[in-house]
Amino acid sequence: MSPRLTDWSLAIAAALAFMTGIISLLSGLPQEWFIFALHGIAGIWLLLLLWGKLRRVWSRLIHPRRWDRRTVYGLLALLFVTLALGSGIWWAGGGEWYFAGLNLLNWHIGLGFVITAVIVFHLLARAKRLRKRDIAGRRQVLQLGALLFGSMALWPGQQLTERALNLPGARRRFTGSHESGSYAGNAFPTSSWVADQPRPIDAHTWRLSLGGTVNTPRVFSYNELVAAGDLLESTLDCTGGFYSIQRWKGIRIGRLLDQAGLHTDARYVSFISVTSYRWSLPLEEARTALLATHIGLEPLSHEHGFPLRLVAPGRRGFEWVKWVTRIEVLAEPDPGQVLSIFTSSFTDAGRGK
Repeated sequence: MSPRLTDWSLAIAAALAFMTGIISLLSGLPQEWFIFALHGIAGIWLLLLLWGKLRRVWSRLIHPRRWDRRTVYGLLALLFVTLALGSGIWWAGGGEWYFAGLNLLNWHIGLGFVITAVIVFHLLARAKRLRKRDIAGRRQVLQLGALLFGSMALWPGQQLTERALNLPGARRRFTGSHESGSYAGNAFPTSSWVADQPRPIDAHTWRLSLGGTVNTPRVFSYNELVAAGDLLESTLDCTGGFYSIQRWKGIRIGRLLDQAGLHTDARYVSFISVTSYRWSLPLEEARTALLATHIGLEPLSHEHGFPLRLVAPGRRGFEWVKWVTRIEVLAEPDPGQVLSIFTSSFTDAGRGK
């Protein structure tokens, strides 16, 4: 492949890997497996393209006297790409490793952001347009096609190899998460993308308020919610890399909404934490979700969101809002909820004040 076609293919592969990686953080339903497959295929494609580029520039790399500033920047980019791909492959294969309090998946995500920033900077500073001769010719098309379709074949091959050899990665969920503490009550991990640390909440004085586009705003006590006794078995799949299957008890959100009555323009339901963190669900999905007071036979621990947390099947763990104190029925989507991921830990309640 021509140098320019290789460079642009690398940029496209990295962009595909980044976009599917971001989307995967919001994907938890089994039918969304293809997003993770595309992410893996993009990573393998990136690896194959990188190998081809390295073969082209190897003679210069092994002679430091021929280096210039571009060579140094290129080596740094190569280092980040190698670390990102290596951490992703190691994690997908069932690897476990912690450094500075972060696991392989955390490092993989962080390095993905670094690589994307480096590529965007490089494209803005030095990108050269593709010329007709860069993509014309049977040889160019065959080489590009071989790399692309080769990566599409290698991904399922890797999956089958893991199963055949019974490697740790074969026991992971389609999201890449490993099982931890299923059906063991509050024993499963409490790691969280959102670093909120509120003070313990007194259930006797705590109240859940329900408002927004409703006919009759309501306030509920903890005992009222516990008395409902609705049950739901659901999988919490955390973007930190683990999943846990639990039996949750609490109250179906549809029950609460029916008691308040909805305006005709109600479309979304937002769940707001005592820390001001919030996330919303479409109305029909929210009706079937649960606000949990118990996990198995145990009341929720403080770390898991006592007195009340959202249980939203098919959603990733960070969307299961903990320490819920308010429900707001909305007529429009809430774009500000994404910002709350980064701000709730800095509120007084989020810092435990």
